[in-house]
Amino acid sequence: MPKRRKVGNLLALAVLSALVQRPMHPYEIATALRAWGKDQDMEFKWGSFYTVIRNLDKHRMIEAVESVRDSRRPERTVYRITEVGRAELVDWARELVATPMPEQPRFRAGLSVLAVLHPDEATDLLRQRLALLEDALRLDRETLDAYLRDIPRLFLVEAEYDLAMRAAEATWLRALLAELTSGSYPGLDMWRAFHETGEIPAELIELAERTSSAPDTTD
Repeated sequence: MPKRRKVGNLLALAVLSALVQRPMHPYEIATALRAWGKDQDMEFKWGSFYTVIRNLDKHRMIEAVESVRDSRRPERTVYRITEVGRAELVDWARELVATPMPEQPRFRAGLSVLAVLHPDEATDLLRQRLALLEDALRLDRETLDAYLRDIPRLFLVEAEYDLAMRAAEATWLRALLAELTSGSYPGLDMWRAFHETGEIPAELIELAERTSSAPDTTD
């Protein structure tokens, strides 16, 4: 199980990765992270940005090196990453790359309650999703190819991963839609009957009762 980190916000990981490049003041860091698309790679809570900076400083992962001022802006503190921060960044990257963790995408949540939709409507909605996904895949491939002309592949590996995950989802959706449209999907008749009669099949009632009364094994 991943260790509890002193500063566990993924925004902190991004800040450390930015300061590897060079010392920066917080506004520069935020600007660089947005320009590099880091807010697309991980969930950020920008409202806590300065709290993250303070916490990294508190735990000696970054340190102030100077304050800069010009006539148009207030004084800004420039930070650099420390050896403690570099060690944390490397250890955190190792954990994220090597250790699978359960994730809860919104699509999975929708699939978990797919039965509340009539199968015909579900099929139409899945077709709609697939069409949007295929459009996004085309755009993503074009964008990635354009970036690869100027940017080393090492710095685009997360975009490759995202593209591969979308392509895998599209492949799965095509297979699911083929079953739904051909009528070969298991339990399709029961699913359809439930929506057309409003009556829950006896076997589903039995299954729900059996699973809801199963002993708790989470302790």
